[in-house]
Amino acid sequence: MADQPQQDNPTLNLAQRTRTPTEDERLLQSPAEAPSAHDFLHSDPWRVFRIMGEFVEGFDNLARIGPAVTIFGSARTPADHPEYAAARETARMLGEAGFGIITGGGPGIMEAANRGAKDAKVLSVGCNIELPFEQGINPYVDVAINFRYFFVRKTMFVKYAEAFIIFPGGFGTMDELFEALTLIQTGKVRDFPVVLMGSAYWKGLIEWFRTALLAEGKISPEDLDLVVVTDSPEEAVRTIVDCYENNCSLSGRPSRRRKREPAGAIRGGGGSAPEAVRADGVVVPNTRADRDPASPENTPAEPEKGDAQ
Repeated sequence: MADQPQQDNPTLNLAQRTRTPTEDERLLQSPAEAPSAHDFLHSDPWRVFRIMGEFVEGFDNLARIGPAVTIFGSARTPADHPEYAAARETARMLGEAGFGIITGGGPGIMEAANRGAKDAKVLSVGCNIELPFEQGINPYVDVAINFRYFFVRKTMFVKYAEAFIIFPGGFGTMDELFEALTLIQTGKVRDFPVVLMGSAYWKGLIEWFRTALLAEGKISPEDLDLVVVTDSPEEAVRTIVDCYENNCSLSGRPSRRRKREPAGAIRGGGGSAPEAVRADGVVVPNTRADRDPASPENTPAEPEKGDAQ
């Protein structure tokens, strides 16, 4: 199948085409830079409603997708790169194991992961973001959700995923990695594997963890176990499946997991549906329907003391 071009996203390209600041820029604008104090004080309270609306839209679109994995990586990775092929294969294998795939909806690794979801015929989600330059949505996305605020989008990546798989990438990829590690370290999320794909790329960072952060007492020895580094799609998928099925938990903390419907299932009073229909009309079988264990309700323990404040 020939590579398809990025699809235009007029909603998120409005600021770029009208040469106006993005919503994130407006939100973070200093009061001193605003046209007047009156405009600043008047606009921020109203901006809260737009933020609230983004949360509502995200929750409404993603609340019923079932178990999924979020995959991150560089938007600049070309389709002929080995990392692109590895991301596509990893996503395909996750799909065959019953997980939907969530990405940022852009090109590069994101496109590869959404493409792998298509290969496995499972739900393929793209959470796109407004930027100061032209944005598109890759053609392998079934459900596309547009966000104007990074922090809303990042909430969706974590809340509706069972794990992160992180391929080599830049600042945005690092942002997602360290946010996940902070949330796990401080007990905000549980049973949440973070898999780094590409040992050569991540070697320097892991070594820095040991020789700087750990050596100077900035993290604890067990914090080094918060990530799994591998070059193998099979190992990445096995790590996530094992944690999902066994309700893995760090440091003996109680599991946060409730019984989840399979990828693409529509939740309702009658239990999980035997199959789901994607946006493109393709019927998606619920391959995890017979092996999705329920977890007893637990009272969350107090998180261990961490670095984040």
